[in-house]
Amino acid sequence: MKTSLCLLLTLFCYYHATLGAPPQWLRDPNCRTRPTDLLFIIDSSRSVRPSEFEQVKLFLSQVIESLDVGANATRVGLLNYASSVKNEFSFKSHKNKAALLQAVKKVQPLSTGTMTGLAIQYAINQAFTEAEGARVKSPDISKVAIVVTDGRPQDGVKDISARARESGVEIFAIGVGRVDMTTLRQIASEPLDEHADYVESYSLIEKLSKKFQEAFCAMADLCSSGDHDCQQICVSTPGSYTCACRDGFTLNEDGKTCNACGASAIDLVFLIDGSKSVRPENFELVKQFINQIVDSVDVGEKKAHVGLVQYSSSVRQEFPLGRYNSKKDIKAAVKKMDYMEKGTMTGQALQYLIDNSFAISSGGRPGVAKVGIVFTDGRSQDYINDAAIKAKELGYKMYAVGVGNAVEDELRMIASEPVAEHSFYTADFKAMKEIGKKLQVKICVEENPCECEAIVKFQTKVEELIQSLTRKIEAVSKRITALENKIIA
Repeated sequence: MKTSLCLLLTLFCYYHATLGAPPQWLRDPNCRTRPTDLLFIIDSSRSVRPSEFEQVKLFLSQVIESLDVGANATRVGLLNYASSVKNEFSFKSHKNKAALLQAVKKVQPLSTGTMTGLAIQYAINQAFTEAEGARVKSPDISKVAIVVTDGRPQDGVKDISARARESGVEIFAIGVGRVDMTTLRQIASEPLDEHADYVESYSLIEKLSKKFQEAFCAMADLCSSGDHDCQQICVSTPGSYTCACRDGFTLNEDGKTCNACGASAIDLVFLIDGSKSVRPENFELVKQFINQIVDSVDVGEKKAHVGLVQYSSSVRQEFPLGRYNSKKDIKAAVKKMDYMEKGTMTGQALQYLIDNSFAISSGGRPGVAKVGIVFTDGRSQDYINDAAIKAKELGYKMYAVGVGNAVEDELRMIASEPVAEHSFYTADFKAMKEIGKKLQVKICVEENPCECEAIVKFQTKVEELIQSLTRKIEAVSKRITALENKIIA
């Protein structure tokens, strides 16, 4: 057995040294939810249609599915409100996940007014009391409320929400459709970018469930969970992590992204949707997304050149290829970009890319790989197919990134083949960072395909060696078992 154990430890160390993390079957579970008193406060006013209310219930169920439910773990309550407040179930009502999920299924909309302030007041006066099953305030127990609403409240929320937060309740506010954004900010805890969320419609709300699954997760290993910003290798440290790069790459100044050594030249143009549906606060996130990609590109006179085009009802070139030869200057120019805030003419923008962006007069270089990254958050108001097909026929490598109400059929039409590797979608602007990580790796291939191909071959070889070692371990184990049986006999 000592020989078998030694081989197993050798396998573990070898895998860890070469790929940076052990395979799934050698990891311990890395996430358990903290003990929490979690209260859902959901708007079921007349503006919420029955089908939309069902989507809210699906969102609640998905969050509950990820929790460790129990008297000593997470307790869940639900307030349903419109003109009045209905306590659907309290923290003491259900002691297991199955019972909670059944209770959620039975909830029906009240279909009257929108008294959000009244609901929050009920939460602190009644729901978060010991009589209703809430636990005594303690550093070990989190008190959390998730408020879901789709309209302007008929009462005040600012003062009562402040009282709730002062009492130790962490409040997440989710707004849907025509919700009043000022109301969300008045309800939510700080920092607002982590506690206030907006989705265009109820059909998108369930996409937020992953955020809350992560919010309630007590991480033991941020690297294993994937909850980090490292482009290539994450190295765990107590309660945190550091980033590293694979052989042939160097760590950038941001401490997160990596550059391929000796990267070759590419012409990279961003085509960015600046329509009014994006909203100013989300447009700032789009600019962060662009700069995240720029961070991973080896910019220089004979290396990568970057251009930026914004479109809405018209098309505007923010800066052409080659105007800036440093990441610092490119990122500064991106930050200064003004939001156009009009319609969504994606087809016109794609035609501009074909006619102008990669032209020699706009800084395009003959014989250099051409890469386009198209970002949009909604359905195009014009025809895109001809321009999308033409861009790919010209040999441009096209990536399509969609957020919110973006139409996935349009994203697939824009994207190069294979579409699954060139098309990305997320419901939430705040999740664009994850798409950015994937695109950083994709752009690496455009910059230096030989380097990236070598890395892929290396990883494949390592996996083959691991499989071979695994088979040898199994064979040795069988022999040891056979020897033990002979000795006993």
